Amino acid sequence: MKIIVTFFLASLFYFTSYANNITVSNISLENLNAPNWVQVEFDLSWENSWRLSAGPSNWDAAWVFIKYRVNSGEWMHAQLSQTDFVAAAGSTIDVSSDGVGAFVYRDSDGSGDLNLQNMRLRWDYGSIGNNDIIDVQVFAIEMVNVPEGAFSVGSPGTEVGKFYSNLPSIPYQINSENAITVSTGTGNLYYSTATAGSRPGDQLGPIPAAFPKGFNAFYCMKYEMTQGQWVSFFNTLTTLQKSSNDITGPDGKNQDTALNRNTISWEEGSASATTTSPDVPLNYVSNKLLLAYLDWAGLRPMTELEYEKACRGPVAPKANEFAWGSANIASRPYNLVNDSQPNELISNPEVGTGNVLYGPTNGTPSGPKRVGILAASAINKTREETGGSYYGIMELTGNMYERCISVGNPEGRTFTATHGDGLLTNDGLPNVSSWPVNYNTGIGYRGGSFFNGSDFIRVSDRYDAASVLSGANNRLGFRGVRSAN
Repeated sequence: MKIIVTFFLASLFYFTSYANNITVSNISLENLNAPNWVQVEFDLSWENSWRLSAGPSNWDAAWVFIKYRVNSGEWMHAQLSQTDFVAAAGSTIDVSSDGVGAFVYRDSDGSGDLNLQNMRLRWDYGSIGNNDIIDVQVFAIEMVNVPEGAFSVGSPGTEVGKFYSNLPSIPYQINSENAITVSTGTGNLYYSTATAGSRPGDQLGPIPAAFPKGFNAFYCMKYEMTQGQWVSFFNTLTTLQKSSNDITGPDGKNQDTALNRNTISWEEGSASATTTSPDVPLNYVSNKLLLAYLDWAGLRPMTELEYEKACRGPVAPKANEFAWGSANIASRPYNLVNDSQPNELISNPEVGTGNVLYGPTNGTPSGPKRVGILAASAINKTREETGGSYYGIMELTGNMYERCISVGNPEGRTFTATHGDGLLTNDGLPNVSSWPVNYNTGIGYRGGSFFNGSDFIRVSDRYDAASVLSGANNRLGFRGVRSAN
């Protein structure tokens, strides 16, 4: 077999000591004589990795998956085996049950930079000719483990449309993945729709047992989807698939020039898209396009119940809290330095309160800021000053809206925890039947954005939890999750 190996440098950002700089390098194919399979070897590293057996009792991880093409044909998704893989010293490999990818993480407690060499995953390639030329790309996305366990949704505060049980001041506790009754009355989940203009949902149910409620363990992307990640996805698509997923076209920002910090450019018909701000979150992405990415990456959308779990963990809800666990919030405008550079930072983060990218504190230019910028800029690396969630997930409050599957309409409630299979239809559409079929109804919006005031960015605020929006705008982003089992 003749082999040409290429690789993707899967990097969310690659600069300060507080960035995580996830990198795949030194890719090779080993044991080529094995019948119908080969081992893909690579080095994997990222900064500020952790594993804890106390407190959050979780770890961060890399979701690793492989794409390949034969004789410069279409890029395909590599099927991985749950046997014959090799984990580097100090690491664990969990290959998903469907073989779409693998989680890589520390095998014991620790923190700091993680450098894993000579990792191997077995790729069951099937029938490839002896004289075929094979190109391989290895992708890695930073994820955070959200452990199994009970938690509460809603709060004793004044958030619009918040979940509650019995009385509006009593949060609802989720103790299992069993079906949830949505109704007034003792022990049921309910929420208000009284606020003018709000769209928290139809107040109907039940929420079926198959709907992911956050009790079971799952992995969540550590950061919002970036422009660089999108470009890497887009550049593996066929010409027809590119046309369906063109973020510079009518389904996106409808221009190739920069708009609200989206610098993605693609000349129709060309092989590759580009961006000059790869670490800035992706905006102007429609629901159809985000579902295509999640399918291609073997992930799935997050539900709004999982969103609240990812923010606060098992800690009792506080009134009007943000993702960092308090109602304290910065109030002065930020000054941005190194605009659109890999080391984009805030020069004047506030101390002793919650730093977040929202309406009056965005500074200039208008638009989302680099993923992880608050963690890199914070004077003290506390949850409040970095804006981090209980589990160490960044920017769940502010910067960009989180797309979440809603419990507030029938289309959302039919969602199940089915993951993408790594493949799209010939015309570039997602092919998971249990996901919202019209790409809009069933998806809601939580956590607010750089444009919103403080009320919209609170953890339990559900003003737009069941809104039906079509198209794309400058405030909507997304991140993916994957069930841990």
